[in-house]
Amino acid sequence: MGNNFSKTIWLFLIGAFILTGCQRKNEENVVDTLDTGPDIQMTSVPPDYVVKAIEAVGGWNAWTRTKELQLDCVVTFYQPDGSFHLTEQHQVVYPWSNSIQISGSEPQGRFVWRLSKGEFDVLQEGGQSDALPVVIGSNHFAEMILSIMTIPARFLDESAEFSKETTGLKIQGQWYYPITRLSRPVVGAEFESEPAFVLSKAVFYQDRDSSLIDMLVFDFMSGDSNLSVCGYDYTEVEKDGVRVPARIEIFTADTQGNLQERLVKIDNHTFKRSK
Repeated sequence: MGNNFSKTIWLFLIGAFILTGCQRKNEENVVDTLDTGPDIQMTSVPPDYVVKAIEAVGGWNAWTRTKELQLDCVVTFYQPDGSFHLTEQHQVVYPWSNSIQISGSEPQGRFVWRLSKGEFDVLQEGGQSDALPVVIGSNHFAEMILSIMTIPARFLDESAEFSKETTGLKIQGQWYYPITRLSRPVVGAEFESEPAFVLSKAVFYQDRDSSLIDMLVFDFMSGDSNLSVCGYDYTEVEKDGVRVPARIEIFTADTQGNLQERLVKIDNHTFKRSK
């Protein structure tokens, strides 16, 4: 009986080892497919306001070299009662794959989230969702961070249409040009068995003087309230490289983009571009 028991344990351990190895291999394969650059042949000549927006965050050449960005950050979640939850996250951003992976450790356990091409997956469950303000879903949190970090790639997303207003709008004392993003109609999508991915409606706000797009407002919420993500203190990841916000904040906002309650603050303290 003892020998049978030992054999059972060994078979179980071998099976677990093989399964874990397969899971790790699958994750590596997924990461490999995300770590890509732009398809130069597919991108048409962008309008002038897009060119200026890309130049404001490092320029086209710097972004085409950037397949992956890794960031270590301290995140503050503000609660309705005035308290806050402080935590650390590791974020891996894949600009040209429209993807981001966010991970960290909480007292309840380690969590890993991935948003890729509009599909949100919880790869490992932990306690991070409990810390998020009620009005922000995990998928919305990931989408807002990905969008503010990768403006050049978002502008060249062929599934989106952009429309810039010619009249400036003053928000928090600063003049902006609003640029509305909508999903581009998919030809023949009504005949597909699976519905086409629909982008979240968003308004990109471009600084009238610097051309930097440092604020986006998403129509996630019902009624007159929206969610806004803002970037501050844009920093080069490396010399002559891309520029990304060293601080990101998420607010509730009205329909005109005016900021209201601060919900999240993210301080990025380590930047790394994959080679």
